[in-house]
Amino acid sequence: MSRKRSLIRSGTTVDQMVRAIGDRIVTGFLRPGEKLDEASLAARFDVSRTPVREALGRLSAMGLVERRPNRGATVAVVTQEHLASMFESMAELEAICARFSAERMTTAERRALEIEHQASARLVQLRAEEDYEYFNTEFHTRLYRGAHSKHIYELTVMTRSRLAPFRRAQFMLPGRLAKSWQEHNVIVTAIMRGDGAAAGQAAKDHVSIVSEASAVFAAVDSMKPAGSIGMSC
Repeated sequence: MSRKRSLIRSGTTVDQMVRAIGDRIVTGFLRPGEKLDEASLAARFDVSRTPVREALGRLSAMGLVERRPNRGATVAVVTQEHLASMFESMAELEAICARFSAERMTTAERRALEIEHQASARLVQLRAEEDYEYFNTEFHTRLYRGAHSKHIYELTVMTRSRLAPFRRAQFMLPGRLAKSWQEHNVIVTAIMRGDGAAAGQAAKDHVSIVSEASAVFAAVDSMKPAGSIGMSC
């Protein structure tokens, strides 16, 4: 079996490409209007063009890539208005999940949430951005599951996936890890005492702050095409 095929069958290649390309779009390495060349991307990731097309399709669904017939894929313009609209929806969904978690989480779920949250303080002290980012995803997923509502869980996860590159980008900002932990602490405290209203408000405030932190990465200038690119950085 060739290395390329092995990578494709591993089930991680497309996810890795979505993450890598999405992060470069959000942080400005890839400019609005730049063409995303399938052949160049395939060569960079050492895969065939099939998973590249799938990755670009996911990025298109997230609003980061535009795909037009006979014109291929280009980096989309993400305005502050559009980003704010998505985060507004996310804030409401997170508030619902936190409120329901305070009301519905089992004793075991509450304890696990608190233990993981307290353990993450070490990551803040070490300034371990990547590790904290992983924890952050797990933390919010615990809230979604703790709501014990399958429909709300699916809707929230889908919305979060569209904002994932922007939510990751916030941790590049100075002091954001510590602030994020403090905001999580307010949410956890409310959930542990079963205060649904306080938990919901804390979660909403948290996502609103994340929105403000992430807004600096939104494209506000006009499109400036720079030809065809293949993830140069």
